[in-house]
Amino acid sequence: MLWQKPATCFEGLPGSWTFERRIDNGARMEGTAVFTPRPDGWLHYREEGTLRLPDGQTFASYRSYLYAQRPNGFAVYFDEAPPRLFHEIALTPDLTGSAPHQCSADLYESDYRFLPDGSFTVVHQVRGPKKGYRMETTYRPA
Repeated sequence: MLWQKPATCFEGLPGSWTFERRIDNGARMEGTAVFTPRPDGWLHYREEGTLRLPDGQTFASYRSYLYAQRPNGFAVYFDEAPPRLFHEIALTPDLTGSAPHQCSADLYESDYRFLPDGSFTVVHQVRGPKKGYRMETTYRPA
């Protein structure tokens, strides 16, 4: 099993992943994500894929983050200079963790789940005056 305990999940992230993302408005995205180790011990995350809107339009899309290990999980930062904290995930013994992020008046609630088959999921529930959606991403080793 790739995921052993909360303190070692970070060590299982480096490498290439495929992902599928579903947004509750009917949009979907598929692509690849790579976690690349940096000399400072952090991981650089970059995803690229194709976003398909409910009306059939498609767009090339990408995003990147920085991950830093924590004793029982990790912190996720926006990939900007200087890095800005998105959230910190403290994993429980069942390898799940949650964290909020306030973005102006909108609240992002993020849930991570590391699964026995080596995959993991990230769910962002976004609520606020400007945004309101649920986005679920499943990652599998490439």
